[in-house]
Amino acid sequence: MHPKHIFINDFTYHLPDEKIASHPLVERDQSKLLIFKQEEIKEDIYKNIAAHLPKNSLLIFNNTKVIPARILFKKETGGTIEIFCLEPFEEEYTKAMSKNCSAEWKCMIGGAGKWKAGTLIKEIKIKEDEIIVTATLKQKLPDAYVTEFSWQPSSYTFSEIIEQAGETPLPPYIKRVTEENDKERYQTIYAENKGSVAAPTAGLHFTQEIFSSLENKNIKPDFVTLHVGAGTFKPVKSETMQLHDMHSEWIDISVSTIENILNNLAENMFAVGTTSLRTIESLYWMGVKIFINHDCSLQELEIKQWEVYEEPLYKNVIDAKAALTTLLAWMKKNEQQKLLIKTQILIAPGYNFKIAKALITNFHQPNSTLLLLVAAITKNWKSMYEYALENDFRFLSYGDGCLIYI
Repeated sequence: MHPKHIFINDFTYHLPDEKIASHPLVERDQSKLLIFKQEEIKEDIYKNIAAHLPKNSLLIFNNTKVIPARILFKKETGGTIEIFCLEPFEEEYTKAMSKNCSAEWKCMIGGAGKWKAGTLIKEIKIKEDEIIVTATLKQKLPDAYVTEFSWQPSSYTFSEIIEQAGETPLPPYIKRVTEENDKERYQTIYAENKGSVAAPTAGLHFTQEIFSSLENKNIKPDFVTLHVGAGTFKPVKSETMQLHDMHSEWIDISVSTIENILNNLAENMFAVGTTSLRTIESLYWMGVKIFINHDCSLQELEIKQWEVYEEPLYKNVIDAKAALTTLLAWMKKNEQQKLLIKTQILIAPGYNFKIAKALITNFHQPNSTLLLLVAAITKNWKSMYEYALENDFRFLSYGDGCLIYI
């Protein structure tokens, strides 16, 4: 069955509020770990994850860094307008974050009805400089607003501005005020490239001690960047998936990482997080696109929501080695040292995994595309989630996690 025809209510479960983790554990690697392999369940903690992974494996992590995307402005009347930065407007992240003077972003706006015109002003301080930040409403989109931020002195970058002006964007299901501790804990220890408005939560449990234990088994890490957007929390409101518009996200991945994946295909390939999984599976389909059309443009390589289930991609399945080799040859021909490209891939039951052999991930919301991805790995996802609920696992972003073999 085409995933378009999936009924989302077949992918729900009862998640009591008390099972949702509102705070992280004191020690990252003490989070519980559920191991689901060959339909059998085991329990451990993340600190011991190396014991459950084969030697000589390759783990793919997402090194995106969460930006303080919530900016609160005060109106002259005293009311508060919250601007939540989603993604740069018609510009890729690296350029947008390094802009001086002004930048345009797609935003969600709390209290937009009270802000019909004019500019909002916020004063911040960077080093010894007093900075005046203004926000101007430029355009209404179907699901967001285009907001122009400008600042004086203009020598600072937007990255520096938002770092001081914004607050950590905790997920909507964490019903509390942001705390100082969230700046560190809602961030992986290897976060590097700024751009996400939500953390790649599977990586929150990893510590330097875990990386050392992985190294002792010759389990190698490598890193991709996929900037997680607010769309990751977007509920599926339609009865079937056909009417759901899957969010697209930016991938940033180097030639050397793709080569590393290619050279380790014969070993065990593990994705740390759904974003890493979507990234490496998207790479396969980009290779297929080039296999079909050697003159593919960068824009044509973007993966759309349904196309991996339909012709011509579905009818041109090649092995993973051929796909990645084809992709690398295209990058060399086009003098691309990295791919900076969007993917909208929706992985759901009916999908056949091409590269990943297992997924390390947290427990996800009912009726979500993330849960559909888990269900694509195992049809017995319900028994796994029921076990977690009955055995005091903590759910969602600050919760515990699982290792699921494909």
